[in-house]
Amino acid sequence: MSEDKQFIRREKDTKKTSTGLKEVDIYRDTFIRYMGYSNEIGESFRPLVPKSLVAASYGMAIGYVCTDTFDKALRLQMDGASSREVVVKGGDVFCWQMLASVAIPGLVINRITWATKTLLSKAPMPVLKTVPTLVGLASIPLIIHPIDSMVDRLMDATYRKTVR
Repeated sequence: MSEDKQFIRREKDTKKTSTGLKEVDIYRDTFIRYMGYSNEIGESFRPLVPKSLVAASYGMAIGYVCTDTFDKALRLQMDGASSREVVVKGGDVFCWQMLASVAIPGLVINRITWATKTLLSKAPMPVLKTVPTLVGLASIPLIIHPIDSMVDRLMDATYRKTVR
């Protein structure tokens, strides 16, 4: 893997500091990471809550993405990276997070919840209104890794290839 690709590639592991201790990325290694899933939870609850709450869940997720992007770019700048490296890294983090944490999972959970609700509306006996929400929530852990892998491949084939 080239140095450019290593620089651009999303970090998956924590880094070691000069003291040998692991540096914690609060946006990926702590409970703050779950803010990135707020829109998926909002989409799961769409059949039960006002649309304004679903919109607010997207606001939280996008806020998480922007904060993570700013943090990664600022840390790179403070480490002495060039302006170009900072912009490229910020763009990479923002695009990856928006696709993998907000846009694609939100769409997938929305469609899963909608399909469940539609199928259950045709059932011969009444079904709890919460079932589509439960199916949506149960789907979240199943979609995360495939979406992350797909977005990695997409970013490698587009953005990361373009900014080399």
